[in-house]
Amino acid sequence: MKNIPFFTKALIVFAAVIFSASCNKLLDTEPITDKVVPPQDEQILKTVEDAEGAMNSVYGIFGNEFWQFDYFFLGDGGSDVAYAGADGQEFFQIDEYRIISTNYVIARDWGHLSDHVKICNLIINYVNDVPGLSQDRKDEMIGQAALFRALTRFMGTQIWGEFPIINSTITSVNAANFDSLYNDLYPRRRPITEVYSAIIADCETALAKAPAATGTPESKYRPNKDAAHALLAKVYATKPDPDWAKVIQHCDAIINGGYSLLATYDHLFDNLHEGNAESIWEVNGEGQGSLINCWCTNVFIGSNWKKFNTPSHTLSIALDAKRKTSSIKKFPTTFADPYWTTFTQFPFPWKMRATNGTQNFYVFRLADIILLKAEALARTGDYNGAMALVNQIRTRVTLPNVAPATSEDDAINKILQERFLELAFEGQRWYDLKRTGKSIEILSQQTYPVYNPATQTSTDTPMPYIGNMTTSDLVWPLPQAVLDNNPNLSQNPGY
Repeated sequence: MKNIPFFTKALIVFAAVIFSASCNKLLDTEPITDKVVPPQDEQILKTVEDAEGAMNSVYGIFGNEFWQFDYFFLGDGGSDVAYAGADGQEFFQIDEYRIISTNYVIARDWGHLSDHVKICNLIINYVNDVPGLSQDRKDEMIGQAALFRALTRFMGTQIWGEFPIINSTITSVNAANFDSLYNDLYPRRRPITEVYSAIIADCETALAKAPAATGTPESKYRPNKDAAHALLAKVYATKPDPDWAKVIQHCDAIINGGYSLLATYDHLFDNLHEGNAESIWEVNGEGQGSLINCWCTNVFIGSNWKKFNTPSHTLSIALDAKRKTSSIKKFPTTFADPYWTTFTQFPFPWKMRATNGTQNFYVFRLADIILLKAEALARTGDYNGAMALVNQIRTRVTLPNVAPATSEDDAINKILQERFLELAFEGQRWYDLKRTGKSIEILSQQTYPVYNPATQTSTDTPMPYIGNMTTSDLVWPLPQAVLDNNPNLSQNPGY
C-alpha cells in the first residue's frame, strides 16, 4: 500500500474494518481499529449494555502489554533499578540506550496508548445520549474515562514528547467526509504544552465527575477524584513549566484525605492487604469483570525461562534491610546474566509475587505523593519541610533521619534517592530521573562488580553501554511503521 494515494488507502483500511466483524463486537477489549463501526450519523452506544461494555473496554488497558509489562520495564529496566534480564534483543536496546524505530515494543505501546484514547472518546462523546442510564451514572463514566484518557496521554507525552490529541470518534470514512476527517485520520503530534493542557482539562473533568474515593477497596480499583488529584500533582511537576504550588495543592488533597502509610512495608505487596489505607488508585488483578488478569508477574519471577528486570547491583547494595526483603528475592536457578555471574542464587524483583493472575499493583500510592510534595517543597526553598517528609518515609522502615539539605540540588538528590529505594520495581525511576533532569548525570555512573578469580575480589566496573546515552535517549523514537503510514508525523531528533 506504500504508493497508494492516502484517500484510497483510507477507504481500503476502513472497508476492511467495516467488514471484518459484526457491530456487536465494537465494545470488546481489542483495539477499536479492529472493529466494525456504524455509519457516522448513527448513535454508537445505543443501550446501557453498550455503554457499560465500553466502560469495561476502557478498564481493559490495564490488561495489555503496556501496563502489564512495558510500563515496568521502561520505568525500571530502562533505569538503574534493573538490568534488562531475559533474552529479548528489543529490550536490550531499551536497557542499553540504543533503541531503533523498528523496535516492536515501541510499536505496540504506541498502538496501545493511541487506541486507548479512542476507546475513552467513545464514552466521553456518546454516553450522554444513551437511554436508560441515570445522569449520575453518565457523569461518573465520563469522569472515569476522562481520567483514563489523561493518564494515557501523560504516559504518551513522557515517552515520546509531542503526542497527538484526538478527541473525536471516527465511525466511517467516505468521499464526502474524508477531507473533514483527514486531520484525525492522519493526526499530527501536538506541542508538549498543548498535550499537558489537554491532560489537565481531563483531570479537571474527573475532579468534577469521577466518583469520590470512599476509602473502600472497591473505590480504589477505579478512577476516582483522589486519583485525579494524584495525577494532577504528577502532571504539574512534570510539564515543561512546573507549577510547584499546584503540586503542593494536589498532594495535600491526598495527604489530608484520610490516607495513611501502612505500618509494615511488606503489606503493600503481599497480596493480602489489597485496597489498603495507602492505596490511591490500584489495579485489581481479579477485577473489572475479569478483563484484567495480572499475568505480568510471570515475566518477572519464576524459573521456567529467563525473566525480565533483573535487580541491579546498585539497587541491591543501596536498599535497606526491610525494603530489600520486600523488593528483591533470590532463588536457585540455572539462569546466567552478564552482571550476576558469581552467585549460586539469582535475584528477582519481589513486589509482584502472585503468579496466578491475582496480583494487584499501584498506579498511585501515598508514599509516592508524600515524596512528590517533598520535591515541590525543595523546589520552592523549604528544604527543612522537604526533608521532614523524606524522614516520614524512612521512619516506616526504621531508618535514621537524613542529614539536613544544604541546597536545592542536595535536597533533590536526597529525595530522588529515597524514591529510588521506596518505589523500586513500581515503574517510577525512569520518569523520576527525566522529571528532575538527572537522567544522564545518574545513569552514566552505573557500575557492576567484575569478579577476579585469581584475587577472589570484585572491582566496580562501568556498565559497558553507559557511553551510549545522549539527550536523544530521553524520548523514544516514533515507530517506523506509524511514520510510513502517516505523512503528518515526524521522527524525534537523534533517530
